[in-house]
Amino acid sequence: MEGGGFARHTVEDVFKDFKARRAGLIKALTTDVEEFYQQCDPDKDNLCLYGFPSETWEVNLPAEEVPPELPEPALGINFARDGMQEKDWLSLVAVHSDSWLLAVSVYFGARFGFDKNDRRRLFNMMNELPTIYEVVTGTAKKQVKERSTVTNNSSSKNKLGGKVRSSESQPKMSKLPLSKDEEDILDEEDDEEHGETLCGACGGVYSSQTAEFWIACDMCENWFHGKCVKITPARAEHIKQYKCPSCSNKRIRV
Repeated sequence: MEGGGFARHTVEDVFKDFKARRAGLIKALTTDVEEFYQQCDPDKDNLCLYGFPSETWEVNLPAEEVPPELPEPALGINFARDGMQEKDWLSLVAVHSDSWLLAVSVYFGARFGFDKNDRRRLFNMMNELPTIYEVVTGTAKKQVKERSTVTNNSSSKNKLGGKVRSSESQPKMSKLPLSKDEEDILDEEDDEEHGETLCGACGGVYSSQTAEFWIACDMCENWFHGKCVKITPARAEHIKQYKCPSCSNKRIRV
């Protein structure tokens, strides 16, 4: 999308531009971070980080024309490079990149004559994606995992508090919609997380490929096949607080 001409464009057009520029900036601050770091030499003049609709990035001097065709990114990101920890510097650049992306999208919205409803819809679409800062700092993964855990637990707990897990129904548990980026993050970690879940009775590994009923002990927080501890989904619905056989025996001994 070009800044000049100002032909009629839709919210989807601007959002597509936003996602592409965002992808380019994320590449600079993650997969291409070494190259980006080297290009931000503090001995050079004021430098800016640009993201383009081609999902590429560039470190360059600001535009010479005033006013510029598009809002300009933060100036002089290179000057702070050697005066901060690398992760802190990258986080700072990420924050300014988020601000620039919003400025560009608001600019397009204004030039293309978006009304109140269009602006709201555009913002909601952009807000569904994790910010660049969240991606760079790892906050996005943490938030998605916490969000998934909360929604899954709230859906898998029975009315009285017992926790259950069914691999067949688990993908349907989420009550809050996840963005495409958040779904991708969960998909990346899905196998690893499932591989770490072992039945406390038989040692079997939780698998999303089978429709097995699982239940968690509220005391030790270990997971069990329902069949291994002789608990059915119907019975779990009426359990206030489930204690596995091991935890039940410990209480008796005390």
